[in-house]
Amino acid sequence: MKIQYIAILLLICWGSILKCSAQKVAVKTNLFYGAYSGTPNLGVEWGLSPRTTIEFGAGLNWFTPNKASSNKKLVHWLGTMEYRYWTCERFSGHFGGIHIIGTQYNIAGHHLPLLFGDNSSHYRYEGWGAGGGISYGYHFLLSNRWSLEANIGAGYIRLHYDKFRCETCGEKVGTENRNYFGPTKAAISLIFLIK
Repeated sequence: MKIQYIAILLLICWGSILKCSAQKVAVKTNLFYGAYSGTPNLGVEWGLSPRTTIEFGAGLNWFTPNKASSNKKLVHWLGTMEYRYWTCERFSGHFGGIHIIGTQYNIAGHHLPLLFGDNSSHYRYEGWGAGGGISYGYHFLLSNRWSLEANIGAGYIRLHYDKFRCETCGEKVGTENRNYFGPTKAAISLIFLIK
């Protein structure tokens, strides 16, 4: 019986030690991405060490307009992962990061010349993209639990898509690949820190 009490006491002590050294976790949403594209999104960031974190983010836009006269849409999902190094301590101040991106999309009626060329608003694009890049950001503490974060990044994305005439059920024009170099990340995120 004494051994069981000692084992329970050791487990409680071990659990409290683990709790004291546990890494912080942050839950966030990218307000800029959500406002610009109308996409609900969520991210989670875990502390790996006193100066490093890893972030996983996802956005899903399944909305299509309800207008029969327009086929304009920005249906997509987007997944990101970023490893961050903080100059002072995690979740405070400046950081640099390396990120990867994966997406699948069905986009029509949007003028996106950097991604699909000058006449992009006249076609529908259905395909996928994958890439990565580097980023820089700054974390602003608002209170004990709430923060804002600004983050920009640049890199490469490989796009593969089928191109269609923009009308609803338009005919397929072809299959194309595009190598994109440029901005790959822009974020103004609202963050809740879980300690």
